Amino acid sequence: MNMIVVLRSFVFNALFFGWSTVYLTICLPILLLPPRASSWVGKIWTRTTYALLRFICKLDYEVIGRENFPEGPFIVASKHQSAWETMVFSVLLDHPCYIMKRELNWIPLFGWFTARSGAIGIDRSGGASALKRLVALSQKVIAEKRPIIIFPEGTRVQPTQKIPYQPGVAALYSQLKVPVVPVALNSGYFWRRRAFAKRPGKITIEILPAIPPGMPRKKFLPVLEERIETACAKLPVPVHHDSPFSAKQLRERDEEKAAGAET
Repeated sequence: MNMIVVLRSFVFNALFFGWSTVYLTICLPILLLPPRASSWVGKIWTRTTYALLRFICKLDYEVIGRENFPEGPFIVASKHQSAWETMVFSVLLDHPCYIMKRELNWIPLFGWFTARSGAIGIDRSGGASALKRLVALSQKVIAEKRPIIIFPEGTRVQPTQKIPYQPGVAALYSQLKVPVVPVALNSGYFWRRRAFAKRPGKITIEILPAIPPGMPRKKFLPVLEERIETACAKLPVPVHHDSPFSAKQLRERDEEKAAGAET
């Protein structure tokens, strides 16, 4: 691995964890205020984190399709490749509600603010009862006219990997009767799952046209997956001389993009 990338990543991590601890500790009294105040704590935390990434790791981002966010409450269904996108919607949207595994709400400082901001923690082993709870809590969020953020894959995956989408997003679409906004991105090429290195470049996140409510539930999930995966396949693939992805993987991805362009 490129030693400059390693060094920059080390400096970023040191500053990130250090300043996060100090900042969130200073902000502890805000936990006594309404949930929106904790969302603002998260917004400032995210902006500063992205500034550190840009300044130290030379990693920036661009957003395509902001105009596709509809008026009123809606659900964002985002591709999940990295820790990066777990933060971005706090700066793109006003007071969003994240759906995340409940263990994240138990993390000292960070988890206290996510829980206070109204994030919905789910028990991924809870089966039908967990799904019912998710729908019930999400209905309250929609009643408050807040956007909901969900990652349909349920976990981070590599850009060259595909796994089935989980049924939770289909249940929300069916029960909440609001638009679902698919989101494509390529963050995994720069900040891999459980990886130390943050590679330089520009992450692209694309907000796709919303899927209006009313589609049959069984049809919705394949449509959502097809739109996200097709859009992801068209996003730029960075060329790093120390890329963790093999030439074969990238060549296969390029072939998929070319085949999609022909059709």
